[in-house]
Amino acid sequence: MNWQAVGAIYRYEMARFFRTIAQSFLSPVLSTSLYFVVFGTAIGSRINEVEGVSYGAFIVPGLIMLSVMTQATTNASFGIYFPKFIGTVYELLSAPVNFFEIVLGYVGAAATKSLLIGMVILATATLFVDLTVLHPAAMVAFLLLTCLSFALFGFIIGIWARNFEQLQLIPLLVVTPLVFLGGAFYSISMLPPGWQTVTYFNPVVYLISGFRWAFFGTSDVPVALSLLAIAGFLLLCLAVVWAIFRTGYRIKP
Repeated sequence: MNWQAVGAIYRYEMARFFRTIAQSFLSPVLSTSLYFVVFGTAIGSRINEVEGVSYGAFIVPGLIMLSVMTQATTNASFGIYFPKFIGTVYELLSAPVNFFEIVLGYVGAAATKSLLIGMVILATATLFVDLTVLHPAAMVAFLLLTCLSFALFGFIIGIWARNFEQLQLIPLLVVTPLVFLGGAFYSISMLPPGWQTVTYFNPVVYLISGFRWAFFGTSDVPVALSLLAIAGFLLLCLAVVWAIFRTGYRIKP
């Protein structure tokens, strides 16, 4: 393992993140505050509790998942797309660095960025609601798995995209709607039976449900199923990345 190469890629990506540190952290803080004003105050005043939890606290795991998934996907996709766009990825591919080390550097940096933003949102949420994490180890595990999985997913999007429009297509039209429809701001049990069945086909439901269980001990689906879903998604992304480097899909002229 060429840790020097991995560290070089990782440090380069993190340096790009810290150059815009104010924007990187200010945006999620403002967004979280806005969600609490709109959902926590306006809707929370009409909904006292959801599954024994105050509505303001109930939406915190969904807010964190929303930001973590979109940030991990966006950061990883842009991180690999830009070198491909300007042609420097070919220098990287010709260097004595294998594909695993390249992926580890880019995906590790994107996962770290999204993890930091998730922690900032969690800290911001405590300013608005009283929050207790019942299973902190499970919370960290779900958060790390989600950061890694969606960073890998974003890496795949960055390889697949041919232009900046395609780069934004999946996060805007797929990831964000799936999070909103995956129980981020409501419990699946509040839906009519027919819509509950449809919602269970949304893979994001299992991630948000498991993450919410780590906070409050309640979930819409079994926790084991949530872990199986995120682990399966992680393995699927790893398999796709392996196939990309094995075939040279859209990274070799």
